[in-house]
Amino acid sequence: MPDDLAPYDTPQHRDETAVAGMWLFLASEVLLFGGLFLVVLVYSHTRRAGWIMGVRHTNLIIGSINTLLLLTSSAMYTLAVVAARAGRARRIIAPALAAAGLGVAFLGLKSWEWHLEFSEHLFPGAGFSISGPDAGGAQLFYSFYFLSTALHGLHMLVGIGLILWVCYRMARRRGQSVPVIPVEVVGLYWSFVDLVWILLFPVLYLVGRV
Repeated sequence: MPDDLAPYDTPQHRDETAVAGMWLFLASEVLLFGGLFLVVLVYSHTRRAGWIMGVRHTNLIIGSINTLLLLTSSAMYTLAVVAARAGRARRIIAPALAAAGLGVAFLGLKSWEWHLEFSEHLFPGAGFSISGPDAGGAQLFYSFYFLSTALHGLHMLVGIGLILWVCYRMARRRGQSVPVIPVEVVGLYWSFVDLVWILLFPVLYLVGRV
């Protein structure tokens, strides 16, 4: 058995294990974010007025731009996966780097949005700027907002790192066969990160705004 296959029996066994491992990891992530969305389900009804007040203070323009950035990023990485399946290592790098760059732009905009919210005293706690009988519900919303966006941002940092790792591997494979599975596995993770944001976007920016 070749050393690079240990402890796997065949290359197919190795590849199937990698894909299954990523799906198992994503299943655990679904449980994590599922718990957060359960919080939304409960408090957006029991503290509805304050929750909606919080939604109306979020920056819809930045949220919409970030959504467009992530959708475009997913499309770019799909081109990288197509290139990998075609065995073209060099054609993987450009769209993958574009996907990572769009991810960095997303994080930059989100950081600026956080800066604006901190300057407007929207972080829950002493000095919270929203007052009145529904202020407690608004603080619950912003507790969810900062926790969910922080978790999503950490996942994005990991995803950007993985994409750069793929690019590094492809750049070194001059004239060699292209390993498709690493590109596809990273694509699964990046798609999951984008999907989480697509679910977060209406909860954080749209529901109850009008």
